[in-house]
Amino acid sequence: MFNGIIFNKGLITKISKRPKGINIFVRSTIKLRKKDIGISVACDGVCLTLITIKKKIMEFYLSNETILRSKFRHIKKGELINLELPLKYGQEISGHICQGHVDTVGKILSIKKIDKSFLFDFEINKKEKKNLIEKASICINGISLTISKVTKKGFQIWIIPHTFKETNLSKLKRGNFVNIEIDILSKYVKNFFYEKK
Repeated sequence: MFNGIIFNKGLITKISKRPKGINIFVRSTIKLRKKDIGISVACDGVCLTLITIKKKIMEFYLSNETILRSKFRHIKKGELINLELPLKYGQEISGHICQGHVDTVGKILSIKKIDKSFLFDFEINKKEKKNLIEKASICINGISLTISKVTKKGFQIWIIPHTFKETNLSKLKRGNFVNIEIDILSKYVKNFFYEKK
């Protein structure tokens, strides 16, 4: 489990294709050792298992299911991704509960700088758009954020300067894709009432 607060980023240094998936190699200053092999790491919001680490380069395996559900089907060498280690018992949760189970991929329609902040406009598929709630939490590329407005095609997010600087949002442009995990609590509540009908 994660909370969507990003302190680390990583650079994709290598991508190896496999018959039913890919392996990605990520260079980062995040402090992990060989004894940590097997732990979960949120990579742009996707919960992946660390399988090797050598000289600050981590290796992760992505199955076809993960690739199809995430923006990793568009991943390229040299891209910067957000990284988060799993929460520890008793650790303060500053964001919201994130599972690392990406629901869908969103597309950036526009990025506008207004004063010192940035307004991001995203497009999302109709199926997942039904789960969006204004002012609810949402996880984008592993970042805990708040939906400021639900739009005709998707939703909008305001990004403060600190978040923009400390995450890979500063590297994104119009037309880029992002991983989206909708708040698990809102999904559970909706499912509960839907099943009651």
